[in-house]
Amino acid sequence: MSVHDTFKTASVLLVVGSAVAGGAVAESAVREYRIAAGPLAVALNQLAEVGGLQLIYDAEIANGLRSGGLSGQFSPEAALSKLLSGSGLTYRLTADGNVLIQRQTLNQRDEPTALPAINVVGKSSNPFFEGEDPYNTDYNRHNATTATKTDTPLMQTPLSVKVVPNAVLKDQQAITIDQALRNVSGVSNGLGGSGTFFIRGFGSYINYRDGVLSQGEYAHTEDLENVERVEVLKGPGSILYGRTEPGGIVNFVTKQPLDTPYYSLRQQFGSFDMYRTSVDATGPLNADKTLAYRFNLGYQSNHTFQEFGGNERLMVAPTLRWNISDNTVSTIKLEYSDIKEFGNGTVPRMGNRPAPIARERNLGDAWNYQQDEYVMLALHTEHAFNDRWSLRHRFNFKNYNLTMSAIHGSVADPATGDVGRAFFGQNTDGQDYQYNFFNALELNGKFDTAFLKHNLLIGGDYYRTDYRVSMAGFGFNGDLYDTSNIYRPTHRATPPTLLPTDVTYSNSTVPWFGLYAQDQIELPYHFHVMAGLRYDNANVIYSSYGEFGSGQSPEQTSERVSPRGGVVWQPIPEFSLYGSYTENFGAPNFWGRDGKPLPAQTADQWEVGAKTELFDGRFSATLAYYDLTKRNAPIATYLALSRAVGEAETRGIEFDVSGEIVPGWNVIGAYSYMPFAKSIKDETDPTVVGNRLNNAPKHNGSLWTTYEFQQGEYLKGLKFGAGMQAVSQREIGYYEGAQAPGYVTMNLMTSKAWQVGKTKLTAQLNVDNLLDKTYYQSIYSYGPTYYGNPRTFMGAVKIEY
Repeated sequence: MSVHDTFKTASVLLVVGSAVAGGAVAESAVREYRIAAGPLAVALNQLAEVGGLQLIYDAEIANGLRSGGLSGQFSPEAALSKLLSGSGLTYRLTADGNVLIQRQTLNQRDEPTALPAINVVGKSSNPFFEGEDPYNTDYNRHNATTATKTDTPLMQTPLSVKVVPNAVLKDQQAITIDQALRNVSGVSNGLGGSGTFFIRGFGSYINYRDGVLSQGEYAHTEDLENVERVEVLKGPGSILYGRTEPGGIVNFVTKQPLDTPYYSLRQQFGSFDMYRTSVDATGPLNADKTLAYRFNLGYQSNHTFQEFGGNERLMVAPTLRWNISDNTVSTIKLEYSDIKEFGNGTVPRMGNRPAPIARERNLGDAWNYQQDEYVMLALHTEHAFNDRWSLRHRFNFKNYNLTMSAIHGSVADPATGDVGRAFFGQNTDGQDYQYNFFNALELNGKFDTAFLKHNLLIGGDYYRTDYRVSMAGFGFNGDLYDTSNIYRPTHRATPPTLLPTDVTYSNSTVPWFGLYAQDQIELPYHFHVMAGLRYDNANVIYSSYGEFGSGQSPEQTSERVSPRGGVVWQPIPEFSLYGSYTENFGAPNFWGRDGKPLPAQTADQWEVGAKTELFDGRFSATLAYYDLTKRNAPIATYLALSRAVGEAETRGIEFDVSGEIVPGWNVIGAYSYMPFAKSIKDETDPTVVGNRLNNAPKHNGSLWTTYEFQQGEYLKGLKFGAGMQAVSQREIGYYEGAQAPGYVTMNLMTSKAWQVGKTKLTAQLNVDNLLDKTYYQSIYSYGPTYYGNPRTFMGAVKIEY
């Protein structure tokens, strides 16, 4: 068969390396290689990049294969031979000088077959927008994009980064953000599992999707249905992302179109009448595969363990990728999400603890309602000038809307059990809106100067939010709306009738733009240095009228230059030490009660740590120590920002592990020890200095492990898993007046997979909170807490082909 015929009908293909002419292996010069032991596909990618080769191979033949690594000077031919040694793979040169890697039988499918024909297709070099094999079961990831916006090995990144792959999300049947983030050290739940969270002791109400700011305050709209992996950068990230919270960046990397057809249908069913249907479909749209699509859908309805409680969720995400040329690729994505929550209730504070009410009791009303809805359009285009320089443009538009009408109690009388309740409503006239616009242009290039190897990123971004909000509240200024009782609750049949004079209307425009540059430099003796700088200019324009006051506030302008630097020493491929210093330009402050702008939030962090990759790169671990200080965080009273605290500081140690210990045995774990998380300066209220910060547990850890049998007619494909999460006591509120007790929960899972022809069928059962522990999963700053779920069963049947 000719090479041309071989390329005509294809399975999965990878094309990696340089497109430089004359790519024959034997004619290339001797080069220095330092490739860590690990997955063979990762090693081949690194070989292609360093050696300037064009490697072509079917993705399936590398699945499950490992490389022993490579260190020293080799010709490309010798380097490739050493990497392939013992793998059962060989290579040959094609007629056009490329390197074709092949074997006689595939290692992943049950039935041996000849090497399928291979089709050459393009592959984007943008690390944010590369699809992943949907059958991938690895818990470990060697590279991540969030910390540097370049596809940098984690071992060479001078920051702490945790990746939660899709394989973990599937094994845990994770649906919500808080379920995914319990695998990450230093993260604790915020407002009722809604997508708000605390990282390294500081709250965050925003997250990122494919590196783009995705959410505003109190948004519940993130769905994991089209998420390929979750990447968490610990510590400040504003140098690349603009105004962020200093605790860290949570970035959801979404599923991308693939050149190989893949289809899956999953039906989940569980406790409290929970039903969820998920669809994932992808593949090429034309013969030359220049057009490819992906379609993800998730629909869910359920009740909850609380009376009146229920949820309904819908997420639809079609994506189209167009390989405009060999060097240019463009991806357009549309996402729609609609999440409704009914009858959600909180647990009020009584004395210095949450009130002792039954889990199923709801002190709210049946008409409590919240709806988060958004539509997002994203366009991402990349052009590669050559194998070393590329230009990327990203555009996002989102229209987000929050509608709510709820009544809750915050504090209960210890003597009587009476609890005063307050009402709050938003989008009261149905005309609210929030428009978010994002534009970014980035130039990425690799070049050498003398003995230094550079990976340079230069970029600029512009972000703007325009919103109009109508809201009404009763009971936030001491004049409570009504009173109920934790032992004998009373409920109102309907929400209160709102008069025009009860509503406040606010309009705000929040634009900012930034310019940034980052250089990652590889030095001799296995040192890697990262240095970066960012300039931000941000404005806030705000006006309001109605119940809570009227007027046009003065325009607030803030600007800042923020640096970041770090160094990594990797004496051997399996171990590295790092240290870094980072400054942060924080989320926008508005105005105090006196009408004057509050000073901008800022932060800085020192961090040192160690990283390792073991078991031929299948397993990784990170140990980090950090010292993080935040300044000018706002404190809110009566729906208005009243003042900015002086300084708050957290210090602690974090430990994260993930990967495969022996074939079939996977583990992901996290532990954080935060002995210091306090207010250290407050000129307006010195009495709070020394108080422990809200929702900053001293101890916080989780462990999840699975084992899948690799052999045996009946045992192969059978998997068992178990996990636990432990959180110590947390403070409720800034003034250290009450605490939520710690808790430990246990989880189990089992699944069985069958191969029926080309179809994979999987049945799965998960049990969360196995011991039916009553605990407070999340807390809010000024009183209410939220119970975690009781013992919950979740079953699933999935078909893939």
